[in-house]
Amino acid sequence: MLTLRDVSFAYGDDVVLSHVDLQLDDAELVLVCGRTGSGKSTLLRMFNSLVPHFTGGTLAGDVLVDGVSVVGTPPRELAHLVGYVAQDPLSGFVSDTVEEELAYGMEQLGLDPQTMRRRVEETLDLLGIAELRHRSLLSLSGGQQQRVAIGAVLTMHPRVLVLDEPTSALDPTAAEEVLATIARLVHDLGLLVVVAEHRMERVVPFADKVVAVADGQVTSGPPAEVLAGSVVAPPIVELGRLAGWSPLPLSVREARRRRSEVVDRLGEPSPPLLPEGADVLVARGVSVLHGTTPAVRDVDLTLVAGRVTGLMGRNGAGKSSLLWALQGGVRRRSGSVAVDGVDPAAARPEKARELVGLVPQTAADLLFLETVDDECAAADRQANVAAGTCRDHLDRLAPGVPGDRHPRDLSEGQRLALVVAVVVTSAPRVVALDEPTRGLDYPAKEALTAILRTLAAEGRAIVVSSHDVEFVAGVADEVVVMAEGEIVSRGPAARVLTESPAFAPQVTKVLGPPWLTVAQVEAALPAAALPDGGSR
Repeated sequence: MLTLRDVSFAYGDDVVLSHVDLQLDDAELVLVCGRTGSGKSTLLRMFNSLVPHFTGGTLAGDVLVDGVSVVGTPPRELAHLVGYVAQDPLSGFVSDTVEEELAYGMEQLGLDPQTMRRRVEETLDLLGIAELRHRSLLSLSGGQQQRVAIGAVLTMHPRVLVLDEPTSALDPTAAEEVLATIARLVHDLGLLVVVAEHRMERVVPFADKVVAVADGQVTSGPPAEVLAGSVVAPPIVELGRLAGWSPLPLSVREARRRRSEVVDRLGEPSPPLLPEGADVLVARGVSVLHGTTPAVRDVDLTLVAGRVTGLMGRNGAGKSSLLWALQGGVRRRSGSVAVDGVDPAAARPEKARELVGLVPQTAADLLFLETVDDECAAADRQANVAAGTCRDHLDRLAPGVPGDRHPRDLSEGQRLALVVAVVVTSAPRVVALDEPTRGLDYPAKEALTAILRTLAAEGRAIVVSSHDVEFVAGVADEVVVMAEGEIVSRGPAARVLTESPAFAPQVTKVLGPPWLTVAQVEAALPAAALPDGGSR
């Protein structure tokens, strides 16, 4: 169905992909993985000629869909063959309501009204969104928006569906719903579905094939075979490597069948202890309105020096609104916020940045200079730190980002890494991050965890809002769960995460509480019990 023959792509002297051969077939769910900035999105956008039609660059070789070369064909002429859904579905919507959005693509293809109506009804039923037909797109949850975006391309009856990070902005429950929908498209319609996803733990159990992108090269094959040698792998695969299991498990079900081989070797876990420190930020009775709709309702929150707090909850629970209220960026309807006794909302801008540094979901809004080097140099000067400090942070998160590249030309993950590096360079008293792992691979998440831990050890308070269960399990000391603008649960991470099936990480699902991460298990295993005889 989809074939790449000796394909290479470069921006000038910057080679992104080199001599790639790839064959993908009907009725396959293909997972594309790789380091941040490795070229995954570039690969996906070749399938419908977005690359190089809109991006520039030089493409060599041939790309065939259903045996027909698409090189040089405008993307609009491929809409009936290849459906493409970008990372942010909301940015791609062109209509006001669900029904109108589903019909828009067919209108551009010139289909007759009767066919359009039938396909809209079929797609509403297929995706389970019939009750949303008259809803405004802006009123939908993240998971609902993602399904509508998929439906908008499905109504054109493409042979290939390409999804770039389809669950990156979704809570665990919404992500499972979207993935179940994707799996149904493969099995019921026989579509070839290609998914690029950094949170691989969600997709691997569904995947028929994995395509790994690294250093301009592409490797493809059965998931267990490709992931066995990949530096980018989900926790369940890492646990299998640690335990010496062969074949490697790809699902919790497979790993649970062998859990006793690890549990029997584990010692007693240390009881979870929250780091003690002085109160850095104290919020009392904070409420926020969006128009007339309450977003945050009478929230009390204390952030402590040396402690990382994870903020979790479904899409629309009020997490982002709360972070902005703590930073002073949105007006509070009621309540108070004090950082070392000072309200960030009442402080001068330069003072406010020293109190609370916020990495927003739309991280690129904080980038305004011409090159990556300029952004890093400005961050160093503003923070009055040694030159190269910001660049060091960036290299740990996303190695190899060209210093002369314009920030807007970076991948989603690279842009996010740059913004995180800029914010943490100033080392404010409170560091707040809103979905900081979108577009980041596993090694980059580990690097971010190390940076945040270092900042906490220096006496700062850290709060991270995230749907990324595995990241929160590795970084957070305590977890606060929100629902409908209120805090409904809080406590040590080991307790809150393991008590909830929705928020439990893969290691917990396999080994049971209180185990959260592979690193925690590795540290608890006797050296002699490891497959390599103790080499860690």
